[in-house]
Amino acid sequence: MTVPEQDTHKALNVKDIVKKATELNDFGHLLDHVPYAKFIGMQVVRFGDELVFQLPKKDENIGNPTLPALHGGVIAGFMEMSAIVQLMVFMQTTKVPKIVDFSIDYLRAGHHRDSFAECKITRQGRRVANVNINCWQTNRKALIATARAHFLIE
Repeated sequence: MTVPEQDTHKALNVKDIVKKATELNDFGHLLDHVPYAKFIGMQVVRFGDELVFQLPKKDENIGNPTLPALHGGVIAGFMEMSAIVQLMVFMQTTKVPKIVDFSIDYLRAGHHRDSFAECKITRQGRRVANVNINCWQTNRKALIATARAHFLIE
């Protein structure tokens, strides 16, 4: 019988990671613990009480090389991850919120350039939270996608 090797990495404590990111005002620290966020190059900047998420121009995120345009799944993943981080930061959660439902409307092509997202928590109960997410590129009023997400936050 073999004994499984002990993982030398400390177990991730979500509450500590969120707390440290908030104290440092560096939410990149939080995103560093999310492999998909690192893969797509996601970044976040805080302006007072508002978080603005950025998806930098990156060749690996292209879905249609003819236009070129961002892959719809990358846009959706970016928006979903933005909503999760928004909830974690403003609720100081001890666990990662679980997605219950995600609905997205693609409004125009996401061209091969930086994209941005902002989230608004529209309802926050003890067990469920609802978040609206808007994504744009060059003009905040010219959205490329809008989404609604519902999370279990127990």
